[in-house]
Amino acid sequence: MSVKDQVSAQEWQVRQDLAACYRLVAHYGWDDLIFTHISVRVPGAEAHFLLNPYGLLFEEVTASNLVKIDINGNKVMESDYEVNPAGFTIHSAVHEAREDAHCVLHLHTTEGVAISAQENGLLPLSQFSLFPLSALSYHPYEGVALNPDEKKRLVADLGTTNFMILQSHGLLTCAHSVCDAFLYMYILQRACESQIMAQSGGGKLIQVPHMIVEGIQAQAEQVLKGAGGSLAWPALLRKLDRLDPSYKD
Repeated sequence: MSVKDQVSAQEWQVRQDLAACYRLVAHYGWDDLIFTHISVRVPGAEAHFLLNPYGLLFEEVTASNLVKIDINGNKVMESDYEVNPAGFTIHSAVHEAREDAHCVLHLHTTEGVAISAQENGLLPLSQFSLFPLSALSYHPYEGVALNPDEKKRLVADLGTTNFMILQSHGLLTCAHSVCDAFLYMYILQRACESQIMAQSGGGKLIQVPHMIVEGIQAQAEQVLKGAGGSLAWPALLRKLDRLDPSYKD
């Protein structure tokens, strides 16, 4: 019996969205071989989540080969694939603490890591930067994320924000949906890219005035027409369908 026949229509839709997110991360060159993760909560009463099969590249992820796990990283549905429970440490902490964080996206992009290593972090240098700066938090580096005790410190640092820079480590976004988490990461990544490029120019940098940074959240809602990531998501799925529609399998 196929995976599609074993799950609800709602779960199958979430599986396709998550697989699409993995493929998009690979398409934009934000992946890190088989490492880092994107997780999403499965619709329903049980606290179950979907995670990538450990050992596959992001470009190989499909709706069917995503692995269903519980909050401790244990498989709750038969699968030929395993997951990396240690890699779920950060994700499980956010999922447990934030009921609104149905999707958690964590990446090690070159530019994201570069900004995470800077003492002042993300600066208000570009329009891109203003959106994450309205809801941005930081978490200090504590080594490879294997220590369960780090969870409470990470979620305390995250608070109610949807953007986080893990110092000397990478980037994290969380949201109610896969499409919103992806859009948040797209904006955060572009902000990091823009900052590194601006700094590499060697000239004096112009920072956006604080009053504009403070007012950006209302402007963000206007720009996105209240639709969040769902505004761009259909177009991104059409792009994937043209490139390789196998993510839906």
